[in-house]
Amino acid sequence: MRARRNCSSDLTGEGELSDLAGSYLPILIFFGLAIVIGLTFLLAAFVIAVRNPDSEKVSAYECGFNAFDDARMKFDIRFYLVAILFIIFDLEVAFLFPWAISFGSIGLFGYCSMMVFLLILTIGFIYEWKKGALEWD
Repeated sequence: MRARRNCSSDLTGEGELSDLAGSYLPILIFFGLAIVIGLTFLLAAFVIAVRNPDSEKVSAYECGFNAFDDARMKFDIRFYLVAILFIIFDLEVAFLFPWAISFGSIGLFGYCSMMVFLLILTIGFIYEWKKGALEWD
């Protein structure tokens, strides 16, 4: 004997439609929350914005450059060297953590390749040191 099928749910597709809507609900909540937070930040920027600028409010902060100078002005090479120094140490730490975790399973080849990598980073550090990037006058 054949098993009877419920034809009414197959024709309407109600079960599939509710499953589909339920699977997209977290995405819709995420988009709604992102829009609400974004609009809140835009509104806060208009409310908190500088209304009466004076020389102290629009002065340079932390970077050392005036806020409204020419974009093509020359500035010291030490800014580039400090950025390179940051990248060197940032890369070193980013690659040392996974290497340290898998140290027991990588063998001699993994050890030697990491030592070559650290040697290259050390050469870059010595280059910046010789250029005087660590000395601010």
